[in-house]
Amino acid sequence: MKILVTGNMGYVGPVVVEFLGEARPDADLFGFDTGYFAACLTGRETLPEARLRAQYFGDVRRFDPTLLDGIDHVVHLAAISNDPISKLYERVTFDINHRATVAIARAARESGVRSFVFASSCSMYGYSAGGPRTEDAELNPLTPYAKSKVRAEQELLGLGDGDFRVTCLRFSTACGMSPRLRLDLVLNDFVACAVAGQPITVLSDGTPWRPLIHVKDMARAIDWAIGRVEAGVTEPNLAVNVGRDDGNHQVRELAETVARHVGGVEVSINENAPEDRRSYRVDFAKYRELAPDHQPQIGLDQAVEELRDGLRAMGFADAGFRESILMRIRHLDRLRERGALDEDLCWTERTVIQ
Repeated sequence: MKILVTGNMGYVGPVVVEFLGEARPDADLFGFDTGYFAACLTGRETLPEARLRAQYFGDVRRFDPTLLDGIDHVVHLAAISNDPISKLYERVTFDINHRATVAIARAARESGVRSFVFASSCSMYGYSAGGPRTEDAELNPLTPYAKSKVRAEQELLGLGDGDFRVTCLRFSTACGMSPRLRLDLVLNDFVACAVAGQPITVLSDGTPWRPLIHVKDMARAIDWAIGRVEAGVTEPNLAVNVGRDDGNHQVRELAETVARHVGGVEVSINENAPEDRRSYRVDFAKYRELAPDHQPQIGLDQAVEELRDGLRAMGFADAGFRESILMRIRHLDRLRERGALDEDLCWTERTVIQ
């Protein structure tokens, strides 16, 4: 079996590669990445890519379809990865997250690839005042990032057939340690504040809902999607929420849980804040039914403890971490300031590896 993982040098990718390498030791793993965050290693002395058969560098907007020759499964993680970056680079976000995604999926089908696993997002539900959102619920994307995921899904879910399976995994908000850690995620940010001896500041009134999933459990779901046909889940086109029902948390609860596990941390909540419309709970019954052996294993308390211990092991004490390479938008800012990236986030001829 040969598996190509796009976007493998980001936050989630190294964890996925490690998980698949252990779960499928006979598989040949290949990576494809533009390398924006290749140098952003945290807590590792060896490259996660060392376990790959080959690492390819390139831009998904100019993907070489010959790389798909002989590939059985494509795991598509490559994306502009969060709301702040997508707002600043809206056109680029749609080019990468929507247009390039669909183009690669079409090329994969034409090349005889058996399945295409797409890292989608529960953020497409946007704001919901009712109960937990099922896969059939109305989509209400609020940001360019979420809208790009919706547009990609709309086209991807028409590509599957008897020989080519498409699985759109609507992931909860990611959290947890990674060889390329990000701190621009809600739980990771709160833990970093606490470990750095700073108060946890909740900008909203603390009531918005967020579903969380650990990156290792994201990898577990990807492993399921790769093998779902053999497990009897044969739909050619499938979209499924990925997470656990007790993983739906209010932001206030996240902050208070972090404070309890780290200790000596003040939590500040803006009780008079305007309504934060990025609030949604998600129903995961379909995933429980389809993937009983690949259910999320890591809950909130364990995720916080792992982040706390991981940051401390790194000697992390940076109260100004929001200006560091651990924030993806700041790292891209620095690459642009150096002239390494242009306004479309393409590498330039002036790129210098340092």
